[in-house]
Amino acid sequence: LLEEFSSLASNSGAAFARKWYWRQALKTIAHLIPTAFSVAPWSTTAGVVGGFLTRRLLARLPGRTIFAVLERYQVYQYHFKTYMFFASTGIDIGIFITFLCAGCIVALVAKGTEMAAAMVLSLIFGAMAVVGFVGFLYVVGRPGDLESLWMLTWYFADSLAIVIGAAIVRTRRLNATTLPLNP
Repeated sequence: LLEEFSSLASNSGAAFARKWYWRQALKTIAHLIPTAFSVAPWSTTAGVVGGFLTRRLLARLPGRTIFAVLERYQVYQYHFKTYMFFASTGIDIGIFITFLCAGCIVALVAKGTEMAAAMVLSLIFGAMAVVGFVGFLYVVGRPGDLESLWMLTWYFADSLAIVIGAAIVRTRRLNATTLPLNP
């Protein structure tokens, strides 16, 4: 894809080449997911379900842990800005880390089809985020609220974290199998 992209960029322009590249990437993903389920249906499904359950089990852990530490050391009394940072952005970062863990679990369970399983799980959480966001806007009735859009970017970052976690495990697994043995 990269070689073809370079050729198209020099002949037809960068904008055309970018559009072509995205179309090809999406076609590849659309082909990869059904293939993974036909090649290894049980491990792929187990990876998706395992990642989903892992995320559900870890869902409340960041908030509870952060607030326990903040309460224990009474951060809100002496360092209110620090308290506000951890009570908002710190929890978001913790949630991002739980999605990374879910991606790692997907990759460990769905060996060989880890990226397809991670993409399916990422799409599930992304769809849940969009449905929840649209429902939130419908109930609240503030479609132009920038804070709401900021929440949606975090949700998509969380979905991307699943794929990143799976890519980390896959890369480590591939590196471990391709290392030469020392005599």
